[in-house]
Amino acid sequence: MATGLELLVATALCTACPPLNITLPENLIQLGDNGSLPTELPIDVEAADAGLGEDAPVETLETIISKKHKLREMREWIGGKHLRIATLEDYPLSFTELLENGTRIGHGVSFQIINFLKKKFNFTYEVFVSQDNIIGSPADLDRSLIEMVNKSEVDMAAAFIPSLSEQRSFVYYSTTTLDEGEWIMVMQRPRESASGSGLLAPFEFWVWILILVSLLAVGPIIYVLIILRNRLTGDARQHPYSLGHCAWFVYGALMKQGSTLSPLADSTRLLFATWWIFITILTSFYTANLTAFLTLSKFTLPYNTVNDILAKNKHFVSMRGGGVEYAIRTTNESLSMLNRMIQNNYAVFSDEYNDTYNLQNYVERNGYVFVRDRPAINIMLYKDYLYRKTISYSDEKIHCPFAMAKEPFLKKKRTFAYPIGSNLSQLFDPELLNLVESGIVKHLSAKDLPSAEICPQDLGGTERQLRNGDLMMTYYIMLAGFATSMAVFSTELLFRYVNSRHEANKWARHGIGRSPNGQSVAPSRWLRGWRRLESGHRQLLGASTHGQNVTPPPPYQSIFSGAGHADPVHRWRRPLGNGNANGSGNGSGNGVLLGGGDSDTGGVRRLINGRDYMVFRNPNGQSQLVPVRSPSAALFQYTYTE
Repeated sequence: MATGLELLVATALCTACPPLNITLPENLIQLGDNGSLPTELPIDVEAADAGLGEDAPVETLETIISKKHKLREMREWIGGKHLRIATLEDYPLSFTELLENGTRIGHGVSFQIINFLKKKFNFTYEVFVSQDNIIGSPADLDRSLIEMVNKSEVDMAAAFIPSLSEQRSFVYYSTTTLDEGEWIMVMQRPRESASGSGLLAPFEFWVWILILVSLLAVGPIIYVLIILRNRLTGDARQHPYSLGHCAWFVYGALMKQGSTLSPLADSTRLLFATWWIFITILTSFYTANLTAFLTLSKFTLPYNTVNDILAKNKHFVSMRGGGVEYAIRTTNESLSMLNRMIQNNYAVFSDEYNDTYNLQNYVERNGYVFVRDRPAINIMLYKDYLYRKTISYSDEKIHCPFAMAKEPFLKKKRTFAYPIGSNLSQLFDPELLNLVESGIVKHLSAKDLPSAEICPQDLGGTERQLRNGDLMMTYYIMLAGFATSMAVFSTELLFRYVNSRHEANKWARHGIGRSPNGQSVAPSRWLRGWRRLESGHRQLLGASTHGQNVTPPPPYQSIFSGAGHADPVHRWRRPLGNGNANGSGNGSGNGVLLGGGDSDTGGVRRLINGRDYMVFRNPNGQSQLVPVRSPSAALFQYTYTE
């Protein structure tokens, strides 16, 4: 606050100030409190004095003056006038109420604007609705709103009418755009995101295809490179692995399992290490992305744009005679590519203008996509949300069974319409422009809605339990694994049966136990029962011998004791390096001789797979191996004696 000294100084200075100029410039147009002109502009005023540039045409001032005179005359003409206004049942932008006396009253944003114009220009009006409640087009003009305006049955159409190309030759659209209408898709909320939430969600389709290709190709590639290296280098240290071993190594590495393969060559080790590094990176990305998808993934819908509807041939429904239908049926409009979906009965246009009925009948029961303009969609979902919240207070899945796409299905500018040649547009459009630019029209469209978004696309729940759908792939893998193993097992049985039939035919032709060249052959396991049938044991083919009295091989001590041969159990003897047990030199330890010396039932000591065995023939004519080394022999003896 100024002090007393400062006020004195200011007063002294003001005495030297020039007096205040309160005179106004000449020819200045002053507006009254209500915006009217209290003084008229002289007709003979010069253009330079009116503030116009030297290059401005002379007719500009005359045009301005003539427009003002015309608007003044129109204001005087419309005052007290009674207008006939047509509209549509398009809640919440325009809808009507029929009173008991037959009077129809208009409501909605359109008639809030009309009531504002009514107060400003002092006119009255009555409301009419087209018989079929459709906008109309050149091919669908009968009983439509466009027909009423075109035939001047009404003075104007107060509704948010999309500006379509074919209708311009029948009506005159307002020069002021009320809003840019957006038609949005509403559908059933899917149980899971369109991007997936199961085991396949972390990678897209082509990534899985390439992983499968690499899994099938790397094994043969490693096999071929190992063989090629051995042939080019001649290195015998690295024995080539079989194709099955290489394929199993690739699969085992993918499952984070070890391998028994231990390559010696450096190039082979690099091949193995390269695959291990690839699998390590791949599994790390998969684990991280799977965790993110199960916890933090963004929810997406299966149908977001017009292209999704067209590509997937999804059924959709919209209002009969609305902007969407005419945008599809008109050739030069943006949705004309959906015309074939009408022919294939994928598109339905409902005559019912009750949005709740369309939502329940088409979307909830039949799974259609409902296309409607954004204000109607928002009001409809909000009312549905309030109703469902009375059923369950806390369950969001019950509150919001529907989801709304973010991308608009159609965008069109919307205006009022007048008969061709009407001058109401010149009077009303400036006022409409003021309402639009001030944001009043936008405010009126959303004033009944809460500020928060109702039933957003992503409900944003932080706690989520895994469902069976998330683990369905694991079930499929288990079923596929068991089915494959059963198929392989059945194939093994089939091949064994075919081979047994082949061996049976061979034995029947050449005699049991003999080959075509006269040498001894061992029967198949499936045919061992035939010998018992011939010998009188009558054991069925393939029957188990468990629990029967099988003669055991001789004790371990009798093989090396050199005892007498009176007891059949102790008749086995060991041939020496250059002779038999009696010292004769007619035996050799290097041959595969079963028996030896004066008995043809002796045994021979053989080195098989790095271990010592005694080979002898048991009473039924089959060869038997008896381990010679003490630990193995003790276990062998314990098995047959204990």
